[in-house]
Amino acid sequence: MFQKILIANRGEIAVRIIRTCREMQIPTVAVYEPADDSAIHVRLANQSILLESDHSFFDQDALLKIARETGCDAIHPGYGFLAENCGFAEACAAAGITLIGPSATVMKEVVFKQHALHRVGAADVPTVTHSDFSFSPEEDEGILYTANRLGYPIIIKSGVGGRGPGERLVMKPPQLMAALHRAKRESRRFYSEDQLYLEKAILPVHLVGVQIVGDRHGNLIHLGDREGSILTGSRKIIEESPAPCLDDDQRQAMHEAALTIGRLFKYDNIGTVEFLVDGKGNFFFSEVKARLQAEHPLTELRAHLDLVRLQIEIAAGNPLTIEQGSVDLRTHTMMARIRAENPRKRFLPAPGLIKRLRFPGGHGVRVDSYITVGSRIPGRYDPLFAKISVSGMTREACLSRFQLALNETRVDGTATNLIVLRQAALSPRFTNGRYTTEFAPQDSDLERLSATQRRQLAAAAAVLYAYRNQRHAPSQPDQFRRGWHQASRRLPE
Repeated sequence: MFQKILIANRGEIAVRIIRTCREMQIPTVAVYEPADDSAIHVRLANQSILLESDHSFFDQDALLKIARETGCDAIHPGYGFLAENCGFAEACAAAGITLIGPSATVMKEVVFKQHALHRVGAADVPTVTHSDFSFSPEEDEGILYTANRLGYPIIIKSGVGGRGPGERLVMKPPQLMAALHRAKRESRRFYSEDQLYLEKAILPVHLVGVQIVGDRHGNLIHLGDREGSILTGSRKIIEESPAPCLDDDQRQAMHEAALTIGRLFKYDNIGTVEFLVDGKGNFFFSEVKARLQAEHPLTELRAHLDLVRLQIEIAAGNPLTIEQGSVDLRTHTMMARIRAENPRKRFLPAPGLIKRLRFPGGHGVRVDSYITVGSRIPGRYDPLFAKISVSGMTREACLSRFQLALNETRVDGTATNLIVLRQAALSPRFTNGRYTTEFAPQDSDLERLSATQRRQLAAAAAVLYAYRNQRHAPSQPDQFRRGWHQASRRLPE
């Protein structure tokens, strides 16, 4: 087993990894920047080192230097940053340090999405329709031509990395260039990679992932599926397991496909095989996430396993001691991502000081976070600061516990997406399990209102606006002074 592990990450995932290491009695080293000096992971680790680098957690040389100087023989990258960076995996191997995750050989096979799509398609597993080539930032004409050939709507995707940064849905040709430039900037910023490719969009669609676990001795199992089809922008905010969009036959077929893909790449360690499911129940392979995912608490609650412990044991060369038949997946789980962002301002990040904080508790409730009262959520990182997960023996029991947990949560000091999460959890489409990526959480309250109630609500909002903004200085809106407004109010002669 490892003597000491460097945690090359921050936030709630760093806390999560450190806690498992403490249970395994493995000393840990945390790295942090000044903005995170009040974070929990800095205090939980056995040793904390200030990361003095302009490249933050992307600085491979700085991280390897800290690992060597502190006597670490392994590095856990968490998710994001360098978690799926093949160059970092090779640099760790060259330095004699184990990167906890898939081997560099496996990572090369799956991280480059188009290569993975080609190999999986050749193995007769259905894949999404995609461009044959990736494009550099200067190849605008090639992208325009390929988009027209694939047909709209299309999705621009980064050649590496996860969902979100570098990904843009384009419905019509006039939107393509602006979306393309944004995707380029984001891909370069988040992954230090600007290769892009195109994928034919499936609308409406369900996003479903199957958790797989493999070791270096040829053993491979799955730990069930998760659906993450509720988004704001392109970021998941609510996920559940098992996926409500699948029936038993579809679920079994998807699990078998995931294991087939895992065997194809001789996958080792933890990973997620991602599929898209269309309105007819057909599923298509999309990509492999060669890392621990943010939504791993869902699988841990449902399968009663510690995925981080499994990662560490497999990376140390130990064989899997779990067989497929012994995996217990009878419970239902749901998870919400709490983000410091303002729903009223297009979900812009809202960094700030946490003044009051209350997380939910009770049976079947789990909270993953890195903040306490007095913590500051910095503005330079992803604004995710907590994940609330619940489990129940049935979906109905889980849903009730999920709604109560969200209502019990309180965060004062900065704007959060809690109101959106609460609305989504009460929406009939979510409670019935009939939702896709087209679900709009912020509109869910209106679904339960009649036309009369909506008119009354609009009138009340107008009166409240006038009371708050015009009681001291009455004014007439500019549009009321335009010709067609005046003509519409003119009495007949």
